Amino acid sequence: MTRRVVVTGVGLVTPLGTGTDVTWENLKAGKSGIRRISHFDAEATGMACTIAGEVPDFNVEDFINRKDARKMDKFIQFGVAASLMALEQSGLTIDETNAERVGVAVGAGMGGLVSIENTMRAYEAGGARKISPFFIPQTIINMTSGWVSMLTGAKGPNTAAVTACATGTHAVGDAFEIIARGDADAMVAGGTEAVVCELAIGGFSAARALSTRNDEPERASRPWDKDRDGFVMGEGAGVLVLEELESAKARGAVILAEVIGYGMSGDAYHMTSPSPGGEGGGRCMKAAMQRAGINPEDVDYINAHGTSTPAGDVAETQGIKSVFGDHARKLMVSSSKSMTGHLLGAAGGIEAAFSVLAVHNGVVPPTINLDNQDPECDLDYVPHEARDANIKVAISNSFGFGGTNATVIVRKFD
Repeated sequence: MTRRVVVTGVGLVTPLGTGTDVTWENLKAGKSGIRRISHFDAEATGMACTIAGEVPDFNVEDFINRKDARKMDKFIQFGVAASLMALEQSGLTIDETNAERVGVAVGAGMGGLVSIENTMRAYEAGGARKISPFFIPQTIINMTSGWVSMLTGAKGPNTAAVTACATGTHAVGDAFEIIARGDADAMVAGGTEAVVCELAIGGFSAARALSTRNDEPERASRPWDKDRDGFVMGEGAGVLVLEELESAKARGAVILAEVIGYGMSGDAYHMTSPSPGGEGGGRCMKAAMQRAGINPEDVDYINAHGTSTPAGDVAETQGIKSVFGDHARKLMVSSSKSMTGHLLGAAGGIEAAFSVLAVHNGVVPPTINLDNQDPECDLDYVPHEARDANIKVAISNSFGFGGTNATVIVRKFD
């Protein structure tokens, strides 16, 4: 028999702040975390895009001792910090009685690209002797899950999804299934990313994927808007603590929401463009609803992938309309990327967290910068201001390069 799975903790490190409370308050207030890049001199490089969503107030030593932190790329630091915050909120203690039943699944889309970039520079300047012995474990994507396990003692399933911009959602969905089938009683799951660096910004700029609204950073990420011109890269991490329902109840945990569905699909179409009409994403949402045992009219809110790209926003809108039919007009759909930018492999983790918080608090985050709505994007995108609402069921979508799609569904827990 499939076991029920609930969320008991959320940890967030985002361009809106370090910590779940500050991020959620800024999200509700419609604040933008997009600003001029400070990690390197983007203007001096001549790149077309010079803006990003950088984490503004992260002090790694608030979470990890200096000796260990030096062995980690920033994406690992963000992921560990978010995991520890999620565990603290959940109140879950890991000890010898339950260690083998608690697992970790925190993925990333690109991993330690900053360490690769810095190490190559050091190698070119001083040869092989300048390569750190920690270089390889700094860059491997599964090392966030490894470090969380080492720091907390979690000995259960240990894995890391790597599915581009769908990574965080796949990680949460995989963890849900691991608990549901009985292979663990709790999982620390989500996504992390930190690639606001020359290689990544340069690469996405070369692909003409990024916004070039450099003079108005806070207005650059504008999903569904007619004047959108590409996504804005962000960095950070979003991690959830998922638990088997009876186990969580037995220890008196505060339950934030229940995870009820998970869907996956492949476009089989193009390296970077969505399938026509959002067909692949539509099948993904259908699969998640089938797993959840719900009908389209049961869904109240969709935290959309909504990247602010010309093709992606239209395709997702079309996919939603094809799946939900007339009910699509009654749905609230918003893109938190309008405020955080696109966190790549971390996006699904933070947006699953936002969906949980929306259900738990009865508040739909807005889509900011929606000043001139694209006629082809004709749904209720909750423009400009957050909306109080009784959200019983929420969907979180993530779609990645290579045509990989993931959907997670959460429900209000009574």
